[in-house]
Amino acid sequence: MATNVNDEEYDRVKEVKQFDESKIGVKGLVDSGITTIPRFFVHPPDVLSQLKPGSKTRPDLVIPTIDLSGVDSHHNRSLIVDQIRQACSSFGFFQIINHGVPLGVLDRTIESIKGFHEEPTEIKARFYTRGPGTGVSYISNVDLYNSKAASWRDSLYLRMGPKMADHDQIPEICRNEVIEWDREIKRLGEVLSGLMCEGLGVETSRLKEMTCLEGRTMAGHYYPKCPQPDLTVGTVYHTDADVLTVLQQDNVGGLQVKYGEDWVDVKPVPGALIINVGDLLQIISNEVYRSAEHRVLANSSHEPRVSVAVFFNVGNRDDLCGPLPELISSEKPALYRQFTVTDFMTRFYKTEVDGKSLSNYYKL
Repeated sequence: MATNVNDEEYDRVKEVKQFDESKIGVKGLVDSGITTIPRFFVHPPDVLSQLKPGSKTRPDLVIPTIDLSGVDSHHNRSLIVDQIRQACSSFGFFQIINHGVPLGVLDRTIESIKGFHEEPTEIKARFYTRGPGTGVSYISNVDLYNSKAASWRDSLYLRMGPKMADHDQIPEICRNEVIEWDREIKRLGEVLSGLMCEGLGVETSRLKEMTCLEGRTMAGHYYPKCPQPDLTVGTVYHTDADVLTVLQQDNVGGLQVKYGEDWVDVKPVPGALIINVGDLLQIISNEVYRSAEHRVLANSSHEPRVSVAVFFNVGNRDDLCGPLPELISSEKPALYRQFTVTDFMTRFYKTEVDGKSLSNYYKL
C-alpha cells in the first residue's frame, strides 16, 4: 500500500515535544492566529463520529438538580439523602443548589482561574511542568505523550490537601481566591460525603474516617475557542479516579455525561455545583453508586470555557481500600479486591485518560 506523502513528513513525537517545550499551551496556539489545529490534536474517526450533532445525544434527559436547603432538618435531610442515592445509582452525576458556598466565592474563583490562563505566556511558563514538586502545575494535557490525540484544553493543577501547596508557589493572580474556595469546598465535601454515606446505609462519618476528604487536588481548566471543533475534543471521555468530584462550570457549556448508550448535556445552572461519583467510590460502595463516563466537547464559542474541579481522594495512601464490609453479604458479595490507594494512583498516572476506568483493574 502506498504511503501518504504527508505521513512521511509528519513526525508526531517531534511535534508534540515542540509544543510541550514551547510552554504556550492551547491558548498560545489560538493567540498565534492558527486557523487549523495541529495534527496531534485530531482525534480518530471512531471518536469524531460520536461528536456529530444529534449523534446519540438525549435532549430529553437532564441530570438531577438537588436542593440542599434545610439539609440539617430531619424531614428535608431524608428526602435529600434519597435523591442523592438515586442520582448516584443512576447517572453518577447531579447538580446541587443552595449548597452554602457564597456566589461571590464562585464568581471570584472562576474569574481568577480565567485570569491566570489569560496572563502573558512568559508569566504562565514559570509554572509549566510535568514533574512532581511544588504541588503547582500549569500544563496542557496530562497524558500528552501517551494519548492517541491531545485535547483542546489547558489546565492549572493545585494540591490543596492533605498538605496544601506552598503558599508562595500558587500563582498570585488566583492565590487568595483558591484558598478561600478550598475552605468552602472542604466544608461542602463533608456535608456531601455524609449524605452519600447515609444513602448507602452506613455511618454518616464513614468516608471521612477513611480520610476520603483529605486528599484534594484542584484543576482549573481553560478551553479556548477551537478553529476546528469537529476534529477534536475539550476532554476525552473518561471516568474520574477519585472518591468524589465537585465541579463549577461557567455558562459556556460543553460537558456531557454518558447514560446507557447516549450522551446527556450537563447544562449550566447559575450558582449550581456539579457533583459526580469517582471510581474509588464506586468500588467502596460495591457498585451501589456508579462512576459515569463524561467528556467535554471542543469549544466552538468565541468565549472561552472555564471550569474548576476539586477531586477528593483518600489521604492515607497506604491504607487498604475496597468495598465496605457493611455492604457485603451472601446476597451481594464483594465485587472488588482490596488494594492500596498508592497502587491505584500509580496505575492512574501510567494510563492515558481516554476511556479510563480504573475500577475494572480491581474486579474480582
